[in-house]
Amino acid sequence: MDDLGPVAWPPLPITTERLVLRESEARDRAAFIELHASSETHTYLGGPRPRDELEREMPEVPGRAPGSFVVELDGEMIGQILLRRAAEHLRPAAVGKVDLGYLFLPRAWGFGYATEACAAALDWLDSVLPGEPVVLATQTANVRSMRLAARLGFTEVERFRAWDADQWLGLRSPVLPCD
Repeated sequence: MDDLGPVAWPPLPITTERLVLRESEARDRAAFIELHASSETHTYLGGPRPRDELEREMPEVPGRAPGSFVVELDGEMIGQILLRRAAEHLRPAAVGKVDLGYLFLPRAWGFGYATEACAAALDWLDSVLPGEPVVLATQTANVRSMRLAARLGFTEVERFRAWDADQWLGLRSPVLPCD
């Protein structure tokens, strides 16, 4: 896998108590469009994209890329988890580390699904790349995301200003395998 090195992709689906994390399928296209057209979902991400533009440009099987998990509840996509190498544009402290990203449909907010899905994805990452540090960036105004970062064990590395907003960068210390 390009972004995460020699990790085989896609992995077998990951099952939690309520969710399944899996590779994207054609049946997820409508949910991907809804996710990227949602003004609520993109409040802290620069705003939604126009639905008609998404309809034209979205591939038949969207989100199919190494490190991209669809989050499924009762057979329906409710969100996406992304694990990828942090890009140069993020922050020097993050470059080269795995960046955790996530998007959930507003109807899935407030039930703990993001915590459950992100924890499962991080557990998977720990099993395939033990000792790998993970970063998470969010706007400080995104209170839900800040709480999620704390629940997942991220601690502040720095605050900075980007994209006309105050940002927060957190680091999750590597989980090392037991001897």
